[in-house]
Amino acid sequence: MSTPRLTDRAALTRARARARKAPGGMADFLHRTMADDLEERLMMVNRTFTDPVVVSGFPELWGELMPSARQVADAEMLDLETGSCDLLVHAMALHWADDPVGQLAQARHALRPDGLFIGFSFGGETLTELRHALAVAETEVMGGLSPRVAPMGEIRDMGSLMQRAGFALPVADSLPLTASYETMFHLMRDLRAMGEGNVLATRHRALAPRQLFLRAAEEYARAHGDADGRVGATFEILVLTGWAPDASQPKPLQPGSATTRLADALGSEEFGLNDPAQPGGMPKKD
Repeated sequence: MSTPRLTDRAALTRARARARKAPGGMADFLHRTMADDLEERLMMVNRTFTDPVVVSGFPELWGELMPSARQVADAEMLDLETGSCDLLVHAMALHWADDPVGQLAQARHALRPDGLFIGFSFGGETLTELRHALAVAETEVMGGLSPRVAPMGEIRDMGSLMQRAGFALPVADSLPLTASYETMFHLMRDLRAMGEGNVLATRHRALAPRQLFLRAAEEYARAHGDADGRVGATFEILVLTGWAPDASQPKPLQPGSATTRLADALGSEEFGLNDPAQPGGMPKKD
């Protein structure tokens, strides 16, 4: 069975090309924030990596942010050989993957044993204000809803995907960020300059009426405006960390292998499940 298409890849390529040529330059502040976060995480790992790779939609930008790394495009099939790197960074592109588990599995196979994976992706709270404003406006103006903002993974789901992809010691954490804009239209201009416009495969191709966005901007300002008349935009960044499996890594104990009772460690008295002496215990039945 073929994987359902989430992304119009040709439209995504065009959107990224426009972002590179955006007036005033590409809006790259999220990528630069992630690069700073990555640097801090690598310092905490305290290991020297000799063959790092970055998977992203903007190799020129990440070539500047991480010049020691090989840059690889976030294609459906990653240009990576098995065991070719010891650090792989998936930089702000996983949310456009039709098969995110496949992307993660390819990354794991590209890593040498005990190699490190760090992925940055948008999470489910991203652009929650814009989603709300567009939903209200489209319901009123168009009489229904259409796909306008890409679905984003929840932190629990992404942690599960890491396990399915075969990573050892997977961890998923969230980095919420808030940006302030003069109006919703300034936010949408920034999204285009990020290459993060609507490139969903199921999007409506017809030009939306101007009234739709005017109403959305009105609702955005009403529901999410501040005292200065500006509006906030949430960007939730999920950070996924995992290791390529290796025999040297710590492993959970097998069930029944404990040599010390928990009651002894806690200095407490142990009761059986149906012991009447236990508070709330049930008497045994004959």
